[in-house]
Amino acid sequence: MTAENSLSRLDDDDYPAYTMGRAAEMLGTTQGFLRAIGEARLITPLRSAGGHRRYSRYQLRIAARARELVDQGTPIEAACRIVILEDQLEEAQRINAEHRRAAESANPTAAP
Repeated sequence: MTAENSLSRLDDDDYPAYTMGRAAEMLGTTQGFLRAIGEARLITPLRSAGGHRRYSRYQLRIAARARELVDQGTPIEAACRIVILEDQLEEAQRINAEHRRAAESANPTAAP
């Protein structure tokens, strides 16, 4: 991998740049919390060549949202389910907006 390729990954939200220890430190949580949300299938960390868990910025944002809910007293399994449903809703809303824009551009005289 060239230096240029490595630098381009700095902007990639899906690049697994963070070790479990660093991810836990950044989130202000424990490695056990990260393992628990992995077991609940909220996030699936990638593995390094040596088998160590690696997390992306996107995964850390998801984990941070789960931590907020857990800190508010939500059980971890429920927090993970809530975050998954929030993510699905956001994606559905994005798709609906795209379809709406496409329909409006195809028929600009139609009333919204």
